[in-house]
Amino acid sequence: MIINTPLAHDANLDSWREEHRVIFSQQKCYLNKLAIISVAIVLFYVFFFNYFGVSSQTFINGSKQLMRYFSNMFIWKDFINWPFSYYYSQILLTLAIVFGGTITASLIALPLSFLASRNIMKGPFSIIAYAMRKLFDVLRGIDMAIWGMIFVRAIGMGPLAGIMAIFIQDLGLLGRLYAEGHEAADEKPSRGLTALGAASLQKHRFGIFTQSFPTFLALSLYQIESNTRSAAVLGFVGAGGIGLVYAENMRLWHWDVVTFITLNLVVIVMTMDMISSKLRQKYIVGEDVPLFERKKNQ
Repeated sequence: MIINTPLAHDANLDSWREEHRVIFSQQKCYLNKLAIISVAIVLFYVFFFNYFGVSSQTFINGSKQLMRYFSNMFIWKDFINWPFSYYYSQILLTLAIVFGGTITASLIALPLSFLASRNIMKGPFSIIAYAMRKLFDVLRGIDMAIWGMIFVRAIGMGPLAGIMAIFIQDLGLLGRLYAEGHEAADEKPSRGLTALGAASLQKHRFGIFTQSFPTFLALSLYQIESNTRSAAVLGFVGAGGIGLVYAENMRLWHWDVVTFITLNLVVIVMTMDMISSKLRQKYIVGEDVPLFERKKNQ
C-alpha cells in the first residue's frame, strides 16, 4: 500500500521538476513575464492619474454628478406630451441613412475588393492590390464623425452628408475585409475551373466568391448593426438623424428624453440582430433540403 505523505509528494514534485526541467523553466518565465506586465499596467494607471491631475476629489465629484444624471434619466416628466412623431421620424431618418450608406458601400466595395486581393492580382498586377489596400487604409483610418464634418462643410447639413460619411468609412473597412475573405478562399476550385477552360471572371465568381460569400454577408449585416449604433454621432456634427435630437435634449438637460431614445435604439439593434441571425442561418449555414425519392408504382 502506497501512503501519500507531504514528504513523498514533495519528493515526487522534485523528481518531476528534474525530469521536465525545460517545461518548468518555461512556466517560470511565463509567470515572471505575467508579473512584469501586471506591474507595468498598475504603474501606467498610477502615472496616468498623477500626471493628468485626476484627483480623488475630482473622481468623487464626477461620480456624484453621474448619479444625478442617472436619477434624471429614469424619471420621465410629462411623458404624454412628448413629440413622439418627431422622435420616431428622426429614428427612421437615421435608419435610412444607415441603410443607404452601408448598402452602397457594400455593393461598391465588393468589386473593388477583388482588385485588393493578392491571390487574384498576381505578378505585375500586385501593385494594384497594394495601392487598393493603402486606399482602403486611408478611408477607414478616418473616423465617421470626421467624414461627417467634412461632408457637412462640403455639401451642407442634412442626411446626404451622413450617407456619404458612412459610405466612405465603410468602403475602406468592408473593402479590406472582403479582400481578406477572398484571400482565405481555397485555390483548388479555381484550379479545377481553369482546367475546364473557364474565363477569369468565371473563376473569380464561382471559384472564389462562392467561398467568400458567407464572409461578405456576415460582414455586411454586422456593419448595418454597428452603423445603427454609431450613426447617432453624425447628428452632433449636423449630418441629420437622431443625433440632432440627442444634442438638443442634452443641451437642455432633458436626460429622460435621451434615455427614451436610447432604449428605442437598443430595441431596434436587437431586432436587427435577430433578423441578421436568421439571414445568416438561411444563406450561410443553409437549410435542410428533402432528398428526391422516386415513388414506387403501386
